[in-house]
Amino acid sequence: MRKADEDGMRRALALAAEAAVAGEVPVGAVVLDRTGRIIAEGRNIREETHDPTAHAEVVALRLAAASIGSWNLEGHTLVVTLEPCVMCAGAILQSRIGRVVFGAWDEKAGAAGSMYDVLRDRRLPYRAEVVGGVDEVASTALLRDFFEQRR
Repeated sequence: MRKADEDGMRRALALAAEAAVAGEVPVGAVVLDRTGRIIAEGRNIREETHDPTAHAEVVALRLAAASIGSWNLEGHTLVVTLEPCVMCAGAILQSRIGRVVFGAWDEKAGAAGSMYDVLRDRRLPYRAEVVGGVDEVASTALLRDFFEQRR
């Protein structure tokens, strides 16, 4: 794993914590450019925006594309605290992100190796490298604590 991935995950975890404070499911994401510099970040804002597509990954991808003036994010890395869902995996592939680094596995809805493996599906025209389980303990703890407080 790269130092930039670790730095990106630290920022993504901070964004996830912000999401939890705002009453959102605690997921944070950042997009790194080819040099490892954060060019965009996002957190879940579905409740805030009343937008079912406002997952952290989609928010970060939109901002990254705007920051470089292109939808094509080939060569970039997405770092996110939770394994992407099917919707987010589709957006990742459409953006041509080359690498996805995530924290917690999502056994119920994950699309990067647990429930599905959309990001590496050979039947699709584009695939991404996947690195899972980075800071998994911290990512899982944020989610567990959030949902325990709501029960």
